[in-house]
Amino acid sequence: MAAPRGRAMKWLASIVLIVIGVIFLLPLVWLVLASIDSSASLSVKWPEAPSFNNFITVLTPETSLIPLANSFILSAGCAIVTVLAAILAAYPLSRYSMRINKPFLYGVLFGTCLPITAMMVPVYALFVAFNLIDNMGGTILFLAATSLPMAIWMMKNFMDSVPISLEEAAWTDGASAMRTLRAIVVPLMRPGIAVVFIFVFIQTWGNFFIPFVLLLSPEKLPAAVSIFSFFGQYGSVAYGQLAAFSLLYSVPVLALYVLVSRLGGGSFALAGAVKG
Repeated sequence: MAAPRGRAMKWLASIVLIVIGVIFLLPLVWLVLASIDSSASLSVKWPEAPSFNNFITVLTPETSLIPLANSFILSAGCAIVTVLAAILAAYPLSRYSMRINKPFLYGVLFGTCLPITAMMVPVYALFVAFNLIDNMGGTILFLAATSLPMAIWMMKNFMDSVPISLEEAAWTDGASAMRTLRAIVVPLMRPGIAVVFIFVFIQTWGNFFIPFVLLLSPEKLPAAVSIFSFFGQYGSVAYGQLAAFSLLYSVPVLALYVLVSRLGGGSFALAGAVKG
């Protein structure tokens, strides 16, 4: 009796997984089909006359190229600043045992619980006071500050896996802490740095609220904000152009993930570094 019941449970589990997969796959299918349909709607259907007119329409500097460039500047700048700050913050937390380690980490974790909508009122007043409204650099710094708590936690976990014996050998030869961090720790945890970089980049790439509040000029708005230009008045939506723009919007993130995974793959094997 156990075998037929087990097979029935496997069939049931497979059916449930297939249904969930179809539910997740349908929006992607609609996105691809609507992007080549000049008269696209919310229904999933094969276009009567497939064409790339939607891509031609959205591939203009004002519609997609400048917003995508702004998104890349904000995301890359935020990821670089966050990774550098997270490495410097995680190193003493990982290598030195101090009484403030746990309280500091819990305080950092508490920073991730603060709702961004509640923080934006004083932040906006601060940006006005320092004349940073509509400033890309100021926006990058604030985006990095919002991403830093989780980045510190992730970076510390990756740094804990690097054997401290390698640094002790370098310290014996007279190397300073910063030199061992730069020459030993950072190269060995490149995949971990890549993971944090991608995490922060994607998080910033899809961030709508902060750029919407802090950036005012249309030529400085990222793609996450300018995508709402496809929503017209009285509920009208250019579905075909929206789908084409969404596909273009996802390409840089996918390309970054493939590039970083190929450059950093396989370099986190630390076992050979401590043998002998």
